[in-house]
Amino acid sequence: MDLTIYDVILGPVITEKAQELNRLRKKLVLKVHPHANKPLVKEALEKLFDVKVKSVNITIRKGKNKKVNKRVVQGSLVKKAFVTLAEGYSLDLLDQTGAGVMSQENKTKSQKETLAE
Repeated sequence: MDLTIYDVILGPVITEKAQELNRLRKKLVLKVHPHANKPLVKEALEKLFDVKVKSVNITIRKGKNKKVNKRVVQGSLVKKAFVTLAEGYSLDLLDQTGAGVMSQENKTKSQKETLAE
């Protein structure tokens, strides 16, 4: 299967643990295509975001079995890439996707403005 660099990265993993890894250890957690491998993920990140990648680790989480009526159905697998960026590089995918987290001050100000209206 031929994958382009645009097909490899499906999106960021947005969890508290993933955000802590990004903030403290400069690691990105990304959902990647099931057929992607380490060199392909590294190449895609370096070309798309102009960053230098130090290392890539990939994990596969198989889907859980669920009972639907009388049948057992297996969920889809999720392939994640844990990417360590080189020294001096950083990448915040949440700001680029528009899903940036508001700070506590901005959140309270916007809530007050909504209540005033």
